[in-house]
Amino acid sequence: MPRLMFEDIRLLDGPFDPQEIIQATADSTMSKGGVANFTGYVSSSGDVEALELSHYEPLTLPGMEDLARAARDRFDITAITIVHRLGRMVPGDPIVCVAAASRHRRDAINAVDFAMDHLKSAAWFWKRELRGGTWHWIEPRGADHSDLARWKSE
Repeated sequence: MPRLMFEDIRLLDGPFDPQEIIQATADSTMSKGGVANFTGYVSSSGDVEALELSHYEPLTLPGMEDLARAARDRFDITAITIVHRLGRMVPGDPIVCVAAASRHRRDAINAVDFAMDHLKSAAWFWKRELRGGTWHWIEPRGADHSDLARWKSE
């Protein structure tokens, strides 16, 4: 496997531009085989007025770094970026951006998918939505746990 050339793991309490993050990941590697990415946004479905993410600080960033390490150990990637937002956001705001570069598309796509499945189900974040003036906690769905479980069988 090629040596990982670039890793950017961040927690942010303010807005970010996903396109800048994806471009930085692409620019970081000379191999330029391809960059896969996923950006999650605050949804407006169900009359969501706001989303708030809190976290357990001693574990969150180290856990994200461990996740990036697991992705690079598992897949033939030359770069990985995981940027996650904290605090209060409104519909349309980006929450998370994961990008991975590889000489071959499948490794980049799988690395992003792997990271997102772990962030959705096994991460160190608490999420709640404001709907109709009332806060509601969000728990991972059964499908999120099933998505995560498929990586354990490989």
